[in-house]
Amino acid sequence: MEETEPGLEPPRSAHLGSYKEEVRLVESASEEVMLLWGLGQPASQRHNAFVRQSSHTLSLDCCDRRLTLLQSPSSMSTPGVTGAVMWDSGVVLAKFLEHAVDSGQLVLKGTRVVELGAGCGLAGIVAALLGADVVLTDLPDRLKLLKKNVDENVGDGPPRCSARVDELTWGDDIDSALVEPSHPNFVIGSDVIYNEEAVNDLLTTLKQLCGPHTTILLAGELRNGLFLFARSFFIYIFAYY
Repeated sequence: MEETEPGLEPPRSAHLGSYKEEVRLVESASEEVMLLWGLGQPASQRHNAFVRQSSHTLSLDCCDRRLTLLQSPSSMSTPGVTGAVMWDSGVVLAKFLEHAVDSGQLVLKGTRVVELGAGCGLAGIVAALLGADVVLTDLPDRLKLLKKNVDENVGDGPPRCSARVDELTWGDDIDSALVEPSHPNFVIGSDVIYNEEAVNDLLTTLKQLCGPHTTILLAGELRNGLFLFARSFFIYIFAYY
């Protein structure tokens, strides 16, 4: 065990199997993320493995049906517009929800779900098809495409399948309908942070949306700058208190 200054806890370490050197135990979420990042061999993974951002549609088998999402590749030339096409982490989050429900690890039926930065809306659409009452939110100029995708894929969904689209700008006061008569059971989002300046506004909105029994599910692809760059994905799960 390495020496430390008086009064400081020494880092915990152990020996594992036939590995001869001491290894330090992972004890925090940030350390675990970095460990998974390294083990995932990010350089060997292809970026945009699950999506085609140059296409005007993206098709995906999910919830025992074929989902077809409209995309607007030309909108990506506008600075700050990222929600006009699908990103890999949105597919990962959608399939995570489907698998978690199918395996009995998660119950969405009868719950209230809010999706932040919904973009093309895949995760929120899947949550609705899995039985949740979903509100998919985004900035005003993103809502037309989002609503088309919701209407196309949820309109003929199972009974009691519910999804609607609403405007939400992070950092602003939220519509009271999002938290009444009760706070949502789940707040979900994928690749919601693409620049550091948006973090404080996102946290403000999360605090407004979340109640004592709200769970936050965020999927993200680690990248350069804010997150480092890695072509691997993580589902972050938070219980809000």
